[in-house]
Amino acid sequence: MAIFSSLLPVVLIAQLVPQPENPIPPAGGAIKFATPQETSDSDNALPSAMDAGWNGEKVCEPLFENAELRAARCMFAPGIGHERHYHLPHWGYIVEGGVMQITDKDGTREQKTPAGANWWSDGVAWHEALNIGDTTTVYVIIEPKIAKEE
Repeated sequence: MAIFSSLLPVVLIAQLVPQPENPIPPAGGAIKFATPQETSDSDNALPSAMDAGWNGEKVCEPLFENAELRAARCMFAPGIGHERHYHLPHWGYIVEGGVMQITDKDGTREQKTPAGANWWSDGVAWHEALNIGDTTTVYVIIEPKIAKEE
């Protein structure tokens, strides 16, 4: 229940912001729930979305973290991307929209990302992204910290 109380302000704010028709897939493009050990197509593990960058530079800045969740703002100027990474389950909100090129196991596609759109994802084994538009795209990503069953 504590996760829900931590997310309540975010959910209330999102409900106050006018929502455009949402072109983001309901699962955020999720492939499946992924753990870091399941995300590599080689012996090298992939970074998480919040740790991945572009050409050695970070694209996500931490906004908040406690025992229940962590949040980050990720910014992609035109021509800037997000190296191959995985996502744990998360909620995302697009602050500033644009056009991203997304590559995953199913191929490469163009994804419009309008401001105000949001999504829930159960996790993504891997993908990478590149801003192919002419505006800076900004996302906020919130990951609940899920207790592992022992």
